[in-house]
Amino acid sequence: MKEDVKIDALKKNALFSSLTSKELLEISGKIVFKNFAANEVMLHEEQSNEFMYIILDGAAKVIQTTDEGKEIIVTVHQSGDFFGELNLIDGKTAPAAVRAMRNSSLVIISKKDFFDLLHDQQKVLDNFLHILCARIRESMKKIAILNFNNAAQRIKMLFLLLTESHGEKTSEGTTLKIKLTHQDIASMTALTRETVTRVLDKWQRGGEIRILKNKFILLKPEFESIAL
Repeated sequence: MKEDVKIDALKKNALFSSLTSKELLEISGKIVFKNFAANEVMLHEEQSNEFMYIILDGAAKVIQTTDEGKEIIVTVHQSGDFFGELNLIDGKTAPAAVRAMRNSSLVIISKKDFFDLLHDQQKVLDNFLHILCARIRESMKKIAILNFNNAAQRIKMLFLLLTESHGEKTSEGTTLKIKLTHQDIASMTALTRETVTRVLDKWQRGGEIRILKNKFILLKPEFESIAL
């Protein structure tokens, strides 16, 4: 990848957005650009304390497997997100793997280079702390979702949470610009796929949501007032 293309890609990422072109050029030599195919494992549990990853284009899901072999989606990362940074800080491995949801382009940074960036670039450190705080707040909201006994309430709260990071306002409502299968939604809410399908079908019949051709979900204005 050409240097100017690398710099342009990094500039679009929140972690490096405040750096000048000269500063970006200086750090471009410390990072590796890599492509992953859809469904390819990006990060194995045993490697999770060696590198951090930044998604330039694509999407990935963080998966934990229960003792019964069931996969649970912990979170979904989209273009601009990064992951693996906490494991570099405390040196521990994470009990999860990361898999590409579609063809994706990533930046990979080693543990040494990660700390060099934080120590040498104050602006990167400031951006990192800001993003980390937002992550913690989001995690707290996700935990709160599981406290609801009502399946429809869990799914509704998940969709409302996703609007904060993946929502786009339109004249018809808010579009969730993230492709999730019924199984993905089930894994994120600790429900069965059949339950998710039943709830979504009910909402579609009632006109509260609409599944678009690109698999995005349109939340109509009536969605927030759904009686649960």
